[in-house]
Amino acid sequence: MTTDTFTFTVSKTDGAARTGEIRMPRGVIRTPAFMPVGTAATVKAMYPDQVKALGADVVLGNTYHLMLRPGAERVARLGGLHQFMNWPYPILTDSGGFQVMSLSALRKIDETGVTFQSHIDGSTHVLTPERSIEIQGLLGSDIQMQLDECVKLPCSDEIAEKAMHLSLRWAERCRVAFGEQPGKAMFGIVQGGAVERLRIESARELADLGLKGYAIGGLAVGEPQDVMLRMIETVEPHMPKEKPRYLMGVGTPDDIVEAVRRGVDMFDCVMPTRAGRHGQVFTRHGRMNLRNARFAEDTRPLDPESKCTASNTYSRAYLHHLVRSNEILGMMLLTWNNLAYYQELMAGLRKAIAEGRLETYVGEVKEGWAKGERDGKAEIGHHADNTSMTAEG
Repeated sequence: MTTDTFTFTVSKTDGAARTGEIRMPRGVIRTPAFMPVGTAATVKAMYPDQVKALGADVVLGNTYHLMLRPGAERVARLGGLHQFMNWPYPILTDSGGFQVMSLSALRKIDETGVTFQSHIDGSTHVLTPERSIEIQGLLGSDIQMQLDECVKLPCSDEIAEKAMHLSLRWAERCRVAFGEQPGKAMFGIVQGGAVERLRIESARELADLGLKGYAIGGLAVGEPQDVMLRMIETVEPHMPKEKPRYLMGVGTPDDIVEAVRRGVDMFDCVMPTRAGRHGQVFTRHGRMNLRNARFAEDTRPLDPESKCTASNTYSRAYLHHLVRSNEILGMMLLTWNNLAYYQELMAGLRKAIAEGRLETYVGEVKEGWAKGERDGKAEIGHHADNTSMTAEG
């Protein structure tokens, strides 16, 4: 059942982990949730109804890319992003700040906002907190993110502190620009690099703004997994318990499992779609690279126990052939498999938390990955570094 308002309820906890629901006019998001990335108004190599059928309740769109092409005003004239991309369910849009950091050849940040050159045609654009919220409104986004300054790690404490304070001031401006929009939400973004005191200050100041949700940004940008997890543990006690928590741009299945154990509710990452287009698959047995010659005569499917047709029907030999031949179908099938696995993992986490058996479930999942590596079915899956994954999903 949908609602006219934006609400979040936690139905069960298991340790720090929670399962619950975000309700809004366009639908219900079951948490913990993985949001497939639809950077340019498309989850690459997937039909929208496929994405929904796999269990995705929400997808992510990108302010930076959509403002450059086809343009936010054009999307608005065409009926908004939901109608434009044939996705009538919730959409979260990021603010564009991360892409400005990672893609723009020339950018200048000051108190007003960011002036940058388009990576497409070199044209100059100015993105202020107010303009970011305006663009997200024109797109018709259900969950809108504040504009923030994201720094690459490692960086000095001084750089992290300056960016964190600027992000806080921008959060206040975004809050004012967003105003009251029934049924929609604006989330603030905790920054502070890898410095615990800065992360705590950022989380506390943002909590005082009384926003509808809170994200942890600036992680999976080059730091080791243990640093990322320490930052989550540092921030979690200072994030409002009654609001959803979103870890931006993360990550590998292992990153997600560990973050869920620490109380995170929402995730997005281009990894399953990007990897699928480059011959990599995620399964219960870990990660496999279908480009490898050892799959050339392997008649087994990727995972006979999966409900996904891409996973349980096509032989690894055929998928290997498609990948080596650079066939579009190969990209489509591997992306389908990967998103199916991610959504199966999220469903498993939700069920395990509801039943109070999360640690047992996590042990089973990790044993499956380890067994795959021992049996030579898979390669080890490392922590994500999204600095190389910022262009498009």
